Amino acid sequence: MTIVAQVLQEKGHTVWSVPPDATVYHALELMAEKGIGAVLVLDGEQIVGILSERDYARKVILKGKSSRDTRVSEIMTTAVYYVHPHQTVEECMALMTAKRIRHLPVLEQGKLVGLISIGDVVKAVISDQESMIQALEKYITGSR
Repeated sequence: MTIVAQVLQEKGHTVWSVPPDATVYHALELMAEKGIGAVLVLDGEQIVGILSERDYARKVILKGKSSRDTRVSEIMTTAVYYVHPHQTVEECMALMTAKRIRHLPVLEQGKLVGLISIGDVVKAVISDQESMIQALEKYITGSR
């Protein structure tokens, strides 16, 4: 079973973030530049929220606000769920499904060490399942 630490080892530990007083426009520029769907909102080293494309669509565009005039703190999601490096991808998938979220910060001893997305989790689960299928096929056929 794949754990979060293995996912981060493969994808890297880079986390893109913005401060709470940044404009939504600045956050969107960063997301577009990096090809990501969310950024963490950090006040120093403290996670204070997360801003996703979903937040933008529902809290700026549909409310008639301007991304250049709106601060990230006004629309960010403040209930941020996180995981630890030793947790399994299955645990992450269960949390993401239950809370209807797509991104999870990874904390180790209270320190931010990475961010995983639903895409990272699905990729790892599929890989685990493929490995299990291969092992079962070898067992059934008597191959080694």
